[in-house]
Amino acid sequence: MPRFSDIVGQEEIKTELKNAIAGGRIAGAYIIRGENRSGKEFVAKVFSQALVCENIKEVTDPALTEPCMSCPACRQAVAHNHPDIVYLHHEKPNSIGIDDVREGIIDTVFIKPYSARHKIYIIEEAEKLTPQAQNALLKTIEEPPEYAVFLILTSQPEALLPTILSRCIMLTMKPVPDDDMRAYLIRELGVSDSRAEICIAFARGNLGRAKALATNEDFEKIRVSALSLMKNIRSMDTRDVMETLKEIRSFGFDINDYLDIMAVWYRDILLFKATHDMNHLVFRDEISGIQKIAAGSAYDGIEEVISALDTAKTRLRSMVDYELTMELLMLTIRENISE
Repeated sequence: MPRFSDIVGQEEIKTELKNAIAGGRIAGAYIIRGENRSGKEFVAKVFSQALVCENIKEVTDPALTEPCMSCPACRQAVAHNHPDIVYLHHEKPNSIGIDDVREGIIDTVFIKPYSARHKIYIIEEAEKLTPQAQNALLKTIEEPPEYAVFLILTSQPEALLPTILSRCIMLTMKPVPDDDMRAYLIRELGVSDSRAEICIAFARGNLGRAKALATNEDFEKIRVSALSLMKNIRSMDTRDVMETLKEIRSFGFDINDYLDIMAVWYRDILLFKATHDMNHLVFRDEISGIQKIAAGSAYDGIEEVISALDTAKTRLRSMVDYELTMELLMLTIRENISE
């Protein structure tokens, strides 16, 4: 249900938005920054619904700013058909052009809200805005009608013009505490304690990623495949390695999540090498393999691999060739890790 109480963690953002509603101090533009699947879309949905809710128009207590879920406006918002909550759509998958901004925002922004006090524009993946589109948007943000509210969602605020950044209130999604994430996975998704611990370790504070891992039917299969690859990579030829990686893609599993599984494995090795304590390892059931690799690998080599995993994720985000990226990664692992 889209209510502030349904947002897991993010206490600072919830406080900021609820106080703004109660104090009648709604800004004209907000940037909600956070990595993919961090929940920024859900935050925007809750806030926009609260802004159109018919039962919290005159409240002054932040505790009373929850959308009521029963008025016509709330029901429309939940069904994604409220006329005063507008999502910016775009034709090209990897860019938002000036025509998209003109048709989706500029041509309609001076038409007054149909029924609410505010007209909310939600721009997802704002890092895809072209420079021309950003300049067009900037003119509207600089002199907006008093009822307009822009919610600009992005994982890369550095891709936005400084002039846009300076005219928006920045809200930053924080990693969700492990205890909050654990409670959510167990209570809402019915995940077992052990599965929740694994998902939390891989997600690193990203609730959306934890949910995806918890509900993916192929997760255990992929986990086993990843561990097998990492434990046997030095004895596998390049063709076998690439076939394994192609198989992973065929599952429809996000390659970034696969790389995160690998990163957790090598962090476990590094932690065990430094402490010889298995109690804080994620892969405690793989202790014999961890002991063996930790004993034969140097600290610098393990750290080099962990760094290479981050580099691979960056290259894939930049649309560098998948096979080339993964071949370079596997070469780094083979050069630095001993079985």
